[in-house]
Amino acid sequence: MRTMTSHRGGKFFSKILLTGTSLALLGTALPALAQTDAPPAEEPEEILEIVVTAQKREQSLQDVPIVVTTLSAKLLQDAGVRDIKDMQVLTPGLTVTSTQNESLTTARIRGVGTVGDNPGMESSVGVVIDGVYRPRNGVGFGDLGELERIEVLKGPQGTLFGKNTSAGVINIISKKPSNVFGAEAEVTAGNYDARGISAAVTGPIAGDEVLGRLYVAKRERGGYYDVKTGDGQRTTTEDATQDFTTVRGQLLFLPNEDLSIRVIGDWSRREERCCVTVQTRTGPTGALINALTAGGEGIDLTASPEDMTAYANRDTRQFIDDKGISIETNLKLAFLDSTLTSVTGIRNWKNVNGQDIDYTGADILYRRDNGDFSAEFKTFSQELRLAGATERLNWLVGVFYADEDLDRNDSYVYGTKYESYVSMLLSQQITGTPSPTFLQNLTGRPTGTNFVAGQGALDHYTQNAKSFALFTNNNYQVTDSLELTLGLRYTAETKKMTGVYTNSDNGAACLAAQQRYGGALVNPASNPLWAGLIAAGRAPTVLGGICAFWSNPAFNNRQVADEQEEKEWSGTFKGAYRWNNNIMTYASYARGYKGGGYNLDRALTGLTPNSSLYFPAETVDSYELGIKTSLFDKKVLFNLTAFDQTFNDFQLNTFLGTAFVVESIPELTSKGWDADLYWSTPIRGLSFQGGIAYADTKYAEFTASDLNNPGSFAQLSLLPGAQMSFAPKWTSSGAVTYTRSIAGLRWLANLSAKHTSSYNTGSDLIPFKMQESFTLLNGRIGIGSEDSRWMVEIWGQNLTDESYKQVVINAPLQGTGFQSTVQSNGTYYNRGLDSNTYDAFMGQPRTYGVTLRVKY
Repeated sequence: MRTMTSHRGGKFFSKILLTGTSLALLGTALPALAQTDAPPAEEPEEILEIVVTAQKREQSLQDVPIVVTTLSAKLLQDAGVRDIKDMQVLTPGLTVTSTQNESLTTARIRGVGTVGDNPGMESSVGVVIDGVYRPRNGVGFGDLGELERIEVLKGPQGTLFGKNTSAGVINIISKKPSNVFGAEAEVTAGNYDARGISAAVTGPIAGDEVLGRLYVAKRERGGYYDVKTGDGQRTTTEDATQDFTTVRGQLLFLPNEDLSIRVIGDWSRREERCCVTVQTRTGPTGALINALTAGGEGIDLTASPEDMTAYANRDTRQFIDDKGISIETNLKLAFLDSTLTSVTGIRNWKNVNGQDIDYTGADILYRRDNGDFSAEFKTFSQELRLAGATERLNWLVGVFYADEDLDRNDSYVYGTKYESYVSMLLSQQITGTPSPTFLQNLTGRPTGTNFVAGQGALDHYTQNAKSFALFTNNNYQVTDSLELTLGLRYTAETKKMTGVYTNSDNGAACLAAQQRYGGALVNPASNPLWAGLIAAGRAPTVLGGICAFWSNPAFNNRQVADEQEEKEWSGTFKGAYRWNNNIMTYASYARGYKGGGYNLDRALTGLTPNSSLYFPAETVDSYELGIKTSLFDKKVLFNLTAFDQTFNDFQLNTFLGTAFVVESIPELTSKGWDADLYWSTPIRGLSFQGGIAYADTKYAEFTASDLNNPGSFAQLSLLPGAQMSFAPKWTSSGAVTYTRSIAGLRWLANLSAKHTSSYNTGSDLIPFKMQESFTLLNGRIGIGSEDSRWMVEIWGQNLTDESYKQVVINAPLQGTGFQSTVQSNGTYYNRGLDSNTYDAFMGQPRTYGVTLRVKY
């Protein structure tokens, strides 16, 4: 057992003045630092010089007035990082979680990110791979291949990266082809039947004018959930498996010293099972579910999530195909001694998934893996940048265009026990005794005809988003010590959507119940049962149980279409002052923008479909005050930044157990600081990289009248003034690496850890969704030849086998959390009346294995 643990432009220009004032104040606060450089010291054995491209040109990390956490290729390999979820252990202030399937992956920086369950919502944290923006975080989730480095940029970055994001950017840079032939391979085996193989080759193809690189990988692993299949349509007894193949090829054309053309093509395929949940709290409905399930094992009544035992009678197969091509061209021009850069991206990503919606062994509600539950993105993006430099000015102007097509299918299919379960729930509420045949008393339809197994809902959505932007970013060296940066961006976006809803049974049970309810309103004697429910004020609740959104006839053949246009100015102003070669201070203001979108789901208030699915754009005003230092002959780099961010119309996607609600929260603030340390220690071969982040991320006070849909307030009533979900106040990370040649062999040791303070994992902030503070520890030791021709490594992740929850959700159809009236605490939530069962998507348990690397 494991241990649990547009009118806004005026504000933008006025805030530039405030930033300049902040810079001046910072300068007066640090007179002691404005000392002349110390006499030149003896050249150190190891000098930390970290190069980043956060401002679209190569610079030292210590010269960039942006909060950047950079992860080198060596550290990524030593820490076993293969995807964006792995890298969070090395990055303070970054949280990455997954839910219904691995494609629904969400990254958050400083506690801010977009819940990934609705593909209609763009990401607050952007993922850019080799200059190409990926439309959602989950689309960028997969084997990243051979990496040069990863840069995590915190705060709005719209003037530097083509697609604007409001919280930050994860910038992933892969290795380029080499002009020297090289080849390497890797074989891995580990627990949970893990096995993997990868190989890469690079070198010249046609002299030094055409270079190539090819990377291929195949990885498999068994599941770390044990699954009890209950009613048994599912035969696989494990989940969270891994089985994917990746191919990535590159060509680099260098016809002359002024022109380079880099072409990248990649393809990956995943065929896995994901995701099930475990119970963290089982409510009163647990006994009903077990009574309905073959063998009586439908749910965990003891709620022991650390056992990693899940219940699912339906399959969770997922198929993810991701492919694309990018072309980056750099041409040096005589005009102003500039460089013209073109980045073209064409991508196609598709996910098909099966799901046991109720997360139990009872055959209640599910989704088939035949394409009825799927999403596909087809994207084209084109970015043009012209950049140059004079003695004092580095300038950049650019244009960005993206055309994104999203095609989504969603479905809900009644299982063989759905009607019986709904009947038992309602009869228990009304009579106190559960009866699988009681539903016919409410509908007048014979038992077995209300919700016929295999019937249900099937919806199809399309969304097209076209984005056009002009942007510029310019750094001017006012003096040898003072540099000012001004960036501006104008964005124009158009989004179009369509939605077609169908119920294969036309919502027969709901229609029948509504007819009886209506009759009782007119003539109570016509139906004493409904008349009694009406008199007791319980009729809306009962109707809600019969007319869940997937069985609601208001969606019968419903068709919707909409189009929205948005235009927005954003940008940044920064001032940086270099006191000497070792100390730089800076102040910055940035305004970020993330486009609005559509809730591609069955959205309704009560039993009535919402007339509009649109939610407005999200904006952020961000201030930063920072210092970057190089100490002890550049063997230590220490950077500290304070930030204050205010988000307006923050886009929140919340799961309420039966439906996802998208609301724009009027205001969200995030205040705190980031500290990063890079240390090349006096012990040759021993290095440390780490950091601490503090973020107080809170919702402002708001009321129902402040929301787009006031009817959503009850389920959001815990939010006003509260700490945001997935926003731990404290995170810290550290990685210690030791490499040394001893006795003709190269030795390696790496220990990486991340501590996260407690936080709530539910967007509605229900207390049962809290995750206590926890620490993850990864390690690796290796031995190989001095020339690195071969290396054997033993590794482990989550070495202490920490049990932690990624996301906790309301189990569908299994209780009620929020009440219909205001409670004594001023919200609609009463812990003592909460009857919900809560399920969790758990973090990965301890994994370990051995890896053999060979290189030529």
